[in-house]
Amino acid sequence: MTCFGYARAVARPTATGIVATRAGRALRRPQNWFELLKFSAVGASGYGINLAVYIALLKGADLHYLPAAACSFVVAVSNNYFWNRHWTFRHHRGHVYYQGMRFLAVSVVALGLNLLLLRGLVAAGAGKIVAQAIAIVLVTPFSFTANKLWSFRR
Repeated sequence: MTCFGYARAVARPTATGIVATRAGRALRRPQNWFELLKFSAVGASGYGINLAVYIALLKGADLHYLPAAACSFVVAVSNNYFWNRHWTFRHHRGHVYYQGMRFLAVSVVALGLNLLLLRGLVAAGAGKIVAQAIAIVLVTPFSFTANKLWSFRR
């Protein structure tokens, strides 16, 4: 009771509180950690594919670094979609076209973020290959979260 005889106010749920509660629950579910590990393994294969194709296009085909990054990203995303659909999120398999379109939308946003980071890192003096390696790593948390919560949701 307060000094005026009224009961203490009950906190109303806020968007931040709701997100924090949901995040806490998600972090306690072992399934989410297994999916993160699988997503990371798939991502590591995509990372290797992305860098290998990027280097081949950059050095072998003498392509400018931004189109080389876009092309290598498309190849890696194709690999990642297949493995994430059939292995990482196999229990969340929905309609292939809807999931594919959602995965593509997330990938386009991730590509945009990747290219912005890549360009910024190269402009800051990082080597083109090192910059691409860093940009891929920095975009990964966005990609996992968006794919888990949207692309591969049930």
